[in-house]
Amino acid sequence: MDTQTRTAPVAAEVARLFRPRHRTTRVAVEQELFALDLFNGSSAAPDRVRRASAGRPYEPWLAFEPGGQVELSLPPAASAEQAGTHLVAATCALARDLQGDGVVLSSLPVRAADPATPRHLRTPRYDAMEHHLDTIGPAGRRMMRSTASTQPCLDWWPGQAGREQWRLLLLAAPFIAAATARSTGPTGRLTTWLAVDPGRTAFDDRLLHGDDPVAAYAQFAAGATRFVDGDPAHLSTLFPPVRPRGRYLEVRFPDAQPTRRVGRLLQALAALLYDDARRRTALASLAGEQRRLADHWAAAAAGTGDVERGLALLDWHPDVLREAS
Repeated sequence: MDTQTRTAPVAAEVARLFRPRHRTTRVAVEQELFALDLFNGSSAAPDRVRRASAGRPYEPWLAFEPGGQVELSLPPAASAEQAGTHLVAATCALARDLQGDGVVLSSLPVRAADPATPRHLRTPRYDAMEHHLDTIGPAGRRMMRSTASTQPCLDWWPGQAGREQWRLLLLAAPFIAAATARSTGPTGRLTTWLAVDPGRTAFDDRLLHGDDPVAAYAQFAAGATRFVDGDPAHLSTLFPPVRPRGRYLEVRFPDAQPTRRVGRLLQALAALLYDDARRRTALASLAGEQRRLADHWAAAAAGTGDVERGLALLDWHPDVLREAS
């Protein structure tokens, strides 16, 4: 089967994800946190969190990952500073409410692997996902149950500027991941993700092949195994480092960051994408790195990535790392 025949069924669906409309500069964030029983450290069931948060202002933005990880998906803010401040306020309020029920929040990117950790979310789709990932190895269960990330969401611009944003984030990602890593080596979050299912994670340069990003993404999507035949939400089961979302780009690669420091990351990424001169300078500095992206991702996971380059892209001083330790 040729490439065009294979990608045709998803091409139109993918094209809808690549339709940025406005040159706006909003910032949003999705913060994943472990909800843990205060007394034994086990994963708290989502129902406990739901009861404690019922009727609270942040409740509409509360969701859950399969292992019970709490996800706060906040609405877009006018600036990175406002988004960071809102996240701190919502997280503090949630932590206070959970404390009364004997549940604490953790912003670590990985929790200790425990074979007994349940998958709290039981749906046919998650059942199918887990079954598929089990055929590849144990990393899928670790990813679903025991990892957490901070996912900045940045407005995506139309035209050449938007193409630059997309390309820059994909090229810069392994360096920024290295600079913001809070877990590396065999038990690190990124190591787990690299082993989950390479056919649907794209920790290499496949999303930058050719001149048409829609065609490259359609080929990526067509090559990923469908968990359920005819699943209309197939594209939402793809986990690339940067996910196209039509009006915005979802940055999926950072380890979960301490909540009070998320604002700093949001400000750095917003400046990198929204400042025309800085974006183009950064792109020029990454010329020639596309063919080495897989190696850069492997180094970031191992803890040997180019941290200095990541810091330069974020315009951070090395002292930032000492402050975050």
